[in-house]
Amino acid sequence: MTTTSREVRFSLPSLEVAGKVWGEPGGVPVIGLHGWLDNAATFDRLAPELEGVHLVALDLAGHGLSDHLPMAGYSLWQQASIVLQVAEEMGWERFALLGHSMGAIISGVLAGSLPERILGAAMIDGLMPFTSEADDAPKQMARFFKSSLAVGNKRKPVYDSVEKAVSARVLGGTTPISRDAVSCLVERGLMPDHGGWTWRTDPQLMLPSALRFTNRHAVSFIEAIEAPTMLVLANQGVMHKHPQVLERIERFQHIQLHKMDGGHHLHLEEQAPAVAALLNDFYAALPANSSSAA
Repeated sequence: MTTTSREVRFSLPSLEVAGKVWGEPGGVPVIGLHGWLDNAATFDRLAPELEGVHLVALDLAGHGLSDHLPMAGYSLWQQASIVLQVAEEMGWERFALLGHSMGAIISGVLAGSLPERILGAAMIDGLMPFTSEADDAPKQMARFFKSSLAVGNKRKPVYDSVEKAVSARVLGGTTPISRDAVSCLVERGLMPDHGGWTWRTDPQLMLPSALRFTNRHAVSFIEAIEAPTMLVLANQGVMHKHPQVLERIERFQHIQLHKMDGGHHLHLEEQAPAVAALLNDFYAALPANSSSAA
């Protein structure tokens, strides 16, 4: 695949979605989905290493250069529905997925819900969302309502240079990430503001979920996946903070599991070529697919 990408925009019924494209029609059609508060640039170091793939990496709603959703918060199923609308716009009846973190969770929702449309799903350090049980739903909804009332009162930080924004992301991130990796994400995630720079991301993304899947819900989606599926699990990633999740993953016999040393964004770090090698083998082995039209 070429090292350069091109920009793309999709005018969907309810919003504009931006993205980056690598490769040409004729390759395996793949939709790339980034993690929470990231954007399509999360694949900048991985995509040039991929072979025989037509990768359309999206800025999910509320992220990067894409539009924000109305005041109602964001859910996994909203984002998954937007991904499906993009596939329709491109004329992709069947397609594969490449998801990191939240994007991997969305991939699992899509692959479990619509197995007839998914050629394969490759996931990087993400699989299932945080869950809570039905009895916790009223308290969870209350947290969302109270937080949503205050979201408009919070002002975004303004940085007088891009470099300071990079430093803020490195220091304030929920997981360790190198400055070089952050630089890829920050460039696409900033916009001018009052003579400086601030984040493009929708403040609503910081709200607690209004409703969470139960554990049984989450497991059911993964068990319903029929397409070939692989997971690259970072040995120093986020899931290693949750032993119960790791135990669950080991029980999914239909998922190819690859463990690799590295942090949560290992696909954007020095491990990118090794991750790409696994992805190349995975996508090359997929069954015959529909032609790529976008």
